[in-house]
Amino acid sequence: MDVPPADTGSFASNIDTVWQTPMEDAGPYGADKGAGGKYLILPPGHIGKAPDGYIVVPSETFAGYALFRSNLASHGEEDIAKSAAYGKRLKVYPLAQAASPPETRFTDAKDILYDSTIPYDVRFFRSLDRIVQTEPWLTRDMAMIDQLRSLGIEKGKAFAPDAATTEILNAAATEARDVVDRMYDRGFPRFFPTSRWAVPAFPVLVKAQSSGFVASDQYPLDARALTYSLGYIGIKRLGTAQAYLIAEKDRDGRRFNGGKTYRLQVPPNVPVDQYWSVTVYDRQTHALVKNMPRASRASNVSELRKNADGSIDVYFSPNAPAGKDTNWVPTDPQRDFELLFRVYAPRKEFFDRTWVLPDVETVALE
Repeated sequence: MDVPPADTGSFASNIDTVWQTPMEDAGPYGADKGAGGKYLILPPGHIGKAPDGYIVVPSETFAGYALFRSNLASHGEEDIAKSAAYGKRLKVYPLAQAASPPETRFTDAKDILYDSTIPYDVRFFRSLDRIVQTEPWLTRDMAMIDQLRSLGIEKGKAFAPDAATTEILNAAATEARDVVDRMYDRGFPRFFPTSRWAVPAFPVLVKAQSSGFVASDQYPLDARALTYSLGYIGIKRLGTAQAYLIAEKDRDGRRFNGGKTYRLQVPPNVPVDQYWSVTVYDRQTHALVKNMPRASRASNVSELRKNADGSIDVYFSPNAPAGKDTNWVPTDPQRDFELLFRVYAPRKEFFDRTWVLPDVETVALE
């Protein structure tokens, strides 16, 4: 991967294994520190010296993925075009073609529905079988070999559950979803002592993921299941390029209802070097709510209205409150929702908690 220097733009980017374990970050807060660089991803069991001039990234799996967010200065058309142009400077190609790299293809997915939700039925086990067939066994996962074989998932053999087994697997996946949902309801570690905003990952998982699960006495499977029921990013240097907070209840401890109206007052002087955003997600699927004109509001939206003291009120409701359209995020009255507050390039004050994000309040419209 040829990552351009952070000159006309910048990336917040992460390179992960197929198991969502972070291998490296790229961009100003990654290994190249904004200077750009050539990232060389090596396969499992690679023998030999890597060529000079590369940031070497060994992988424990054959498959993987990378998420590159091309940062926006604003949501204006000119800045969007500039961000897209910077993103297209990224190059991805096999090392064997490094002398004459082929053109990297980019697909505009703007009008394509991408379903990233977890299939809590037999499809989950089909996906798991596909991974078992194509990936090496990791030492930490070898205890699952015989258990998976009892389900009909075995290397080198076709996974073909009969009708009775399929029914059992569908029920098992549903039960797993219910278990994760109960863990979710118990909540994540609160970030601020005076509000409900929380970090969507337990410290033990953050430590294990960022270190590649090297600790011999920790393997936080339940914590991992909970976090990755919400998202799929793996960040090596958590809290540098980006940090996330989650809320799924209002100030009074009630779940967000898509049929009601809520207000989040973001205090002035948010400690970020880039921008912040707040996004509505479907409480049931943890994906974006379907058929909405937009999913979020961000500080780099030029038409966002500020209060006299510099704070910003963001509203969440099925319909925009009178005169608040620029600061409004639509919700579905038939769906509960959750909120994710993102900060890009957070500063020290954010982690010191000297700046506090308050709870979301229910608003009674006249």
